[in-house]
Amino acid sequence: MNAARAALERLLQRAEKAQLRGEETPASVSMSGTRDAAEYLRLRTLPELESFHAGIRLAEREGAIAVQRDDHRADGEKLLRITAIDVVQLARHLGIELLAERAGRAAAILEAWTVRFPIVRDALHAWREGRNVRGHGPEAAGDLAAAAHAVDALLADAREDRILRKESVRLFGDSKRLEALTPWLDALVGGEWEPSGLEKEQIWSAIGLRREPQPLLLAGNGSIELDDGTRLTLPRRYLGVPIEALRRIETDARHVLSIENLASFHDAAHVRGDAPILLLYTGGMPSPAWRRAYGRLLRCLPADAAVSHWGDVDEGGFRIAAKLAETTREAGFTLHPWLMSPESLPEAILCKVQPPSSTTLASMRRWAERTGWQDIAEALQRQPITVEQESIDATLPSA
Repeated sequence: MNAARAALERLLQRAEKAQLRGEETPASVSMSGTRDAAEYLRLRTLPELESFHAGIRLAEREGAIAVQRDDHRADGEKLLRITAIDVVQLARHLGIELLAERAGRAAAILEAWTVRFPIVRDALHAWREGRNVRGHGPEAAGDLAAAAHAVDALLADAREDRILRKESVRLFGDSKRLEALTPWLDALVGGEWEPSGLEKEQIWSAIGLRREPQPLLLAGNGSIELDDGTRLTLPRRYLGVPIEALRRIETDARHVLSIENLASFHDAAHVRGDAPILLLYTGGMPSPAWRRAYGRLLRCLPADAAVSHWGDVDEGGFRIAAKLAETTREAGFTLHPWLMSPESLPEAILCKVQPPSSTTLASMRRWAERTGWQDIAEALQRQPITVEQESIDATLPSA
């Protein structure tokens, strides 16, 4: 980029911001200070100066800018200030689309998704005001629209988990397109523009995507029935079955405990023995198909059965719990926490943890409240912590 263009682009950016603020005074930049005129002040040779002045004169002749020069100089060429007098003409001169034009095109691309995903309206509002969303301006509207299409299509048919790259080919003809859209998928699923803190695998799982097939792992006493009529007795340790195949369960368990992480699930299955408790591995963020199976399982239990969840004490852990709580309520139960409050953890764990940032803490408390765990939200305010589930020895709630 030549020096004159750099100066004019800086002027255009300032003029657009001034318009957004409703300022009546035309925007201008000083050509005598290093803040705005670094490129100009670094020019040393006569050809460099002549090229710069020629670029400025051309924009001036087109009526885009007004130029103040040092008339006391013999050649009258030294620039003191340039002012934008016609922002549209200046943008046209530079071959740059104005923010209003780019935001308007983004609105046209995303219009079909503003009702389905209200958060899209927030993005359009931010772009009209010159603010970025997830680090991107309105030129990212196409990616956001593609992500909205993917989420809508996947949630519309959530009977089974789907393989990430195969679905990417089906939806876009590109095996890596869905993965590239992950930040936008995260926002659409969570309904917030701040990053969720979830790992990408958990973001994909929230809309039914997996890198590879993920079975439903259960540990408990009793038997299950699959969609083809097959009946399987639950072994002492655990059993894995296709998520979409589970139809019903017969068990003497009066307590169901879902567990976020695989290592903790195996530890809990090991210590369970013959206790009348049913353990389920969520696979991180439970997918829509997993939650459907979870709901079918819960409806097979007596009304007085207890339902609990054990996950990471962090932003992602409480988001997972909030999603499980939705299904639990639909099945007529209340989801209870297990080892997810600062007040329920041993001192040996608490003395090693690090407090979250204020932003992360606010998000953790918000998701705990959405889960229905107001007491945990208040406990986190008193004692802010984040704890990985694997750092806690597996113990089970009383059946």
